[in-house]
Amino acid sequence: MKMLVLGGTVFLSHAVASVALRRGHTVVCAHRGRSGLAPAGAKDLFLDRDDAPADGSEALAGRRFDAVVDVATREPRWVREALTVLAAGAKHWTFVSSVSVYADTATPGQDASAERVAVLDAHTPDEQKYVRAKRSSEDAVLETMGDRAFIVRPGLVAGPGDPSDRYGYWPARFTRGGPVAVPDTLAAPTQVIDVGDVAAWIVTAAEHRLHGCFDAVAPAQPLGEVLARSGGAGAELVPVSQHALLAAGVSPWSGPRSLPLWAPQPEMAGFGARDVSASLAAGLALRPLTETAQRALAHEKTLGLGRQRKSGLTPEDETRILKGA
Repeated sequence: MKMLVLGGTVFLSHAVASVALRRGHTVVCAHRGRSGLAPAGAKDLFLDRDDAPADGSEALAGRRFDAVVDVATREPRWVREALTVLAAGAKHWTFVSSVSVYADTATPGQDASAERVAVLDAHTPDEQKYVRAKRSSEDAVLETMGDRAFIVRPGLVAGPGDPSDRYGYWPARFTRGGPVAVPDTLAAPTQVIDVGDVAAWIVTAAEHRLHGCFDAVAPAQPLGEVLARSGGAGAELVPVSQHALLAAGVSPWSGPRSLPLWAPQPEMAGFGARDVSASLAAGLALRPLTETAQRALAHEKTLGLGRQRKSGLTPEDETRILKGA
């Protein structure tokens, strides 16, 4: 199989290219070259999708691929332009979207048929641009590719190479010991998936021409159980109320001064409780969370456990929060 990865240098797209290479496929990675190169064995094709079509996606015109994988995050224009020059010669097209495209975050047990957010338009507020861009990109792929389209919607993806520093915060934090500040929502449903498992499923989907829309998350587990399996089984967890965390300026989910995996309850109760039975039936295979935690921790150690993080609490912030708990 000849596969084109639009990206291929960072996290999930890099993992997809790596899995495809290990399975003996020919891989071309189209990217700007600013975040490194494709995995060894793949061909690098340099292009910038921000450029006008003549210098961007037009560089791909006339090429034929058995499978295309696109992880575009913010510009439906990029997706439409790629489809314009590649759709006719592509046998299968994967678009990596997000579970954030769903309109209802409060209701547990929804599946990939649930209502989505509105499309991106000129009136979209900044905080909605990412999810609406994903929705609009999904539509472009579905309309153009039909039963050649595979829309995969990951939730929180964990493991080596994560540029967000989210999940890795927890395995790294547990190595430090002492009291650990956690949200008092330890019973809240939570879903985490290993980057390697998402990547493997994307390649499998291309090999078998799987089509349709699917979520890429693991079955829900209580947050407390997720933390235990992430290295916190013997840790002293100190639950802090959601109100106290917000009052202290702590953000949920990700970003500076945040507690990753914390999705405010009850308004986000459905965000970490999606029904993934269809995905499992369609070939999604999952490794144990303990293995994902080990992989994430190994990556954290290569970066430095004491580094400045993009997500999580500094030891000083955590100490102040614990004193007020």
